[in-house]
Amino acid sequence: MSTEPAATEQQLLPGVKYRPTIRQRLVPHTVDGKTRMVEEDYEAMVPVPPRDWDQAVTTAVTIAAALLVAVAVVWSVASIGDLLARAVVAPIAYLAATAFALAWVTCMALEWLARYDAARAAGPRTVGNWALAADMAIVAAHGWVEEALYVGLAGAAVSAVGKSMWSTVMRHQSRPLPVRTQKWLQDEEAEIAARLALGARTRHLARIEGQAALYAPAPAATLPQDTDRDTAGQLSPTVLSAVRAVLATLPGVSHDDVLAHLDQLGLDYEEAAVLAVLDNEDSRSGPVPTPITRSTQTFTDSVRTALASGVRDKDQVVSYVRTIHGQGVPKATIVRLFNRELKQGQTA
Repeated sequence: MSTEPAATEQQLLPGVKYRPTIRQRLVPHTVDGKTRMVEEDYEAMVPVPPRDWDQAVTTAVTIAAALLVAVAVVWSVASIGDLLARAVVAPIAYLAATAFALAWVTCMALEWLARYDAARAAGPRTVGNWALAADMAIVAAHGWVEEALYVGLAGAAVSAVGKSMWSTVMRHQSRPLPVRTQKWLQDEEAEIAARLALGARTRHLARIEGQAALYAPAPAATLPQDTDRDTAGQLSPTVLSAVRAVLATLPGVSHDDVLAHLDQLGLDYEEAAVLAVLDNEDSRSGPVPTPITRSTQTFTDSVRTALASGVRDKDQVVSYVRTIHGQGVPKATIVRLFNRELKQGQTA
């Protein structure tokens, strides 16, 4: 058994144009006594809005202005290219001729992009006018060389008309903003640009810092003991040089901090071999007093504190360590220390 609702008759207003369209609606449908809402297609008459003649005229004028610019560019390239072809081969001459026309066309595009900022739009407008003057002068010179100065002047006028028409269309379509709104936009753009610049410079500094640590000259002293040579032999020359560079530039640095520097450089290393080299270096150099201004808590101490407080979630430990030592601590270093201390605690 199936029941369907009766279709309602749509009321059409006199004098209004309509067009049919397919829409969907939910209707109750009952089968064997069980009713569900199902989707049904139906035809509806939608009012057709009146034609927007203002928009149509604006579109037509914009297209006409673009065509005038295109005609001006083609004429300029043809005239200037023919003039330059007297000295160089034709392909190079016409390729160079495009620079004169594209210069003022590019400036018009930049002026359009800066239409909400009069100060920024003034620069492209001025440069574009100078580029147009140079273009017109060379087109006129071509007519004079061909002993048809009137043709050269007419061709130069084509470029002037094309740019004038496009500038008129841009002024018509631009919407000037209130002074306060302009200043608000300038401050907003300056803030965003500052964040982008800061991010780019920070990445640059991090890159050169890593390169400086990687290519710093290694200490002249070599490992005298055979066991030291065996341990160092397990490390690549790049890792060993990086370890010694960190020790030379950061006296008194902890083992965990050295491993953190290696992680930041993205080096692949054996932790046991690095720790053995650090122990050997410490045994030869003797105890190094810790500076008073140095942090009293290392990465390992922070991880141990978190574990002693009953925290077993890695993400919580990472957040805790970064709260103390900063957001620049690599997550891989914290997770490695977490796994090591957790394993030692379970075996103890």
